Amino acid sequence: MKNPAYHLNISNLSHGAMTGRMLEKIEEVILQEKPDAVLVYGDTNSTLAGALAAKKQQVKVAHVEAGLRSFNMAMPEEINRILTDRISDLLFCPTTSAAENLKKERVESGGSKIFLTGDVMYDAVIHAEKNIPNNHPFIESQQLKEYILCTIHRQENTTPAVLKKLMDAINGIHQIIPVVMPVHPRTAALIKSEKTDCRFHLIEPAGYFEMMALLKNCRLVMTDSGGLQKEAFFMKKICITLRNETEWIELVENGYNMLAGTEPEKIASSFASAITLKKLFTENFYGDGRAGEKIAALISENFRS
Repeated sequence: MKNPAYHLNISNLSHGAMTGRMLEKIEEVILQEKPDAVLVYGDTNSTLAGALAAKKQQVKVAHVEAGLRSFNMAMPEEINRILTDRISDLLFCPTTSAAENLKKERVESGGSKIFLTGDVMYDAVIHAEKNIPNNHPFIESQQLKEYILCTIHRQENTTPAVLKKLMDAINGIHQIIPVVMPVHPRTAALIKSEKTDCRFHLIEPAGYFEMMALLKNCRLVMTDSGGLQKEAFFMKKICITLRNETEWIELVENGYNMLAGTEPEKIASSFASAITLKKLFTENFYGDGRAGEKIAALISENFRS
């Protein structure tokens, strides 16, 4: 894999400071490179900064994973995705519901074009499937016959009060089925500073293929990650989402995902239901595995110099 052509060296700042610094640095790259268009992905601060920097320089913007909505404006990601969608020229939607959200918001009235392309994360899983290890080294070393894969990293879940509730719930589940958590640096720092009682397996953060190996062999998933919710579905695993809302409403509506929030009682109840649930995973919500090809063709078609 090639190294990035530019590294902005921006990290460990508040949301406003980070977005502002990124806007400044990305603008410098745009002025130097003079691109025909800027392609942004997802809902991070860099997504919004990239889109804003491009539009300020009259450069076209294409947004991959457009139209997703949690309808929770307390989430920084929700602000990023709404603003990015409003100023993007091409909007590539992973799901039908995402495209419908944009139509309801009348983004086309400003000249934006909406395309239902499918999800590039599904493309990635199909492409990577043959290279996923049979197992994760930790699972082999502990000889775990079954386990729950858990991740927690979101800002709203990594406060002392909320994290304690989540840890209490996970400790209880670990007594029934072992829980394995690749621990995010933010979560690890809070666990250490608060001396949080964690009786389950905390392991080092996992790379993509390591995470996919954990996912392939787990009993079910518990997470606050948007991406892992989808990857759980791709790998035919039931997911318990440790949030009160999700962008992937089709998974909830069809019984593949349970919204458990952060209260231990609700999490325990969701676990009791999920562990006995049998699903065939026959639905296809995320395209045919060719979303990347479609997006590339649409960019070429619409952004010709």
